[in-house]
Amino acid sequence: MQPFDRPEKQAIEFEQQQILQQLEDWLELPMLVLSLVWLGLFVVELTWGLTSILDRLNLVIWGIFILEFVLRLLLAPRKIAYVKTNWMTAISLLLPALRILRFVRVLRILQTTRAVRGLQLLRVLTRTNRSMRSLTATFARRGFGYVVMSTAIVTLVGAAGMYAFEQEAPNAAGFDSYGTALWWTAMLMTTLGSDYFPQTPEGRILCFLLALYAFAVFGFVTATLATFFIGQDADDDEAEIAGTRSINALREEIIALQTEIQDLKRNQQ
Repeated sequence: MQPFDRPEKQAIEFEQQQILQQLEDWLELPMLVLSLVWLGLFVVELTWGLTSILDRLNLVIWGIFILEFVLRLLLAPRKIAYVKTNWMTAISLLLPALRILRFVRVLRILQTTRAVRGLQLLRVLTRTNRSMRSLTATFARRGFGYVVMSTAIVTLVGAAGMYAFEQEAPNAAGFDSYGTALWWTAMLMTTLGSDYFPQTPEGRILCFLLALYAFAVFGFVTATLATFFIGQDADDDEAEIAGTRSINALREEIIALQTEIQDLKRNQQ
């Protein structure tokens, strides 16, 4: 069989990209809902544990995500580039297989607590990234609504991770409930802080990442509020800030003045 020449190959890749884009448009909302449910099940697993029914639901959603990923990979015109772009999604789909294979249970038998917590930290990061990518695909423009939704997701999952890591902290200084961890995480996200400092290495890493996110979001919210109040002042004719209406009025006056000058020049000639 003769290999495709370059124009035919480009045409095939373009057609595959169109099919992939259409598939992503169809699956956008269902995948977002499933991602949020899957993330909620993960929060329940970290804090209270899953019942048999919730565990089966978790496995079903995981299987749907695997099928979706494989289907997108098959339709992607450049598969290696697709895997490189979605490597964290691939890891998030691989990690539940370790739990099914009783890998975590083996680690607990061997009393490698740090390895278990490290694996949980990786699950927190990858599964949150999976939901954030679905949220990004739904919000065409990453505006204030996107920031609110993403901050709520990061806060809820971050609190579950902190509770899982710090509930058995040395000297019994950890969180005694998920509500306490959620309150602490919310204070961290609002940059108010708290008098508790994480004791475990995984908790400190997660705290650092949450603080970075909070710093970035705080800057965005500050800029959004400043833009809102500046816009309010700009619409006020008596405000010190020149708004759109004032600028337009000034432009019209300049045009009228230019017209008068041109008329005077014509009369003088």
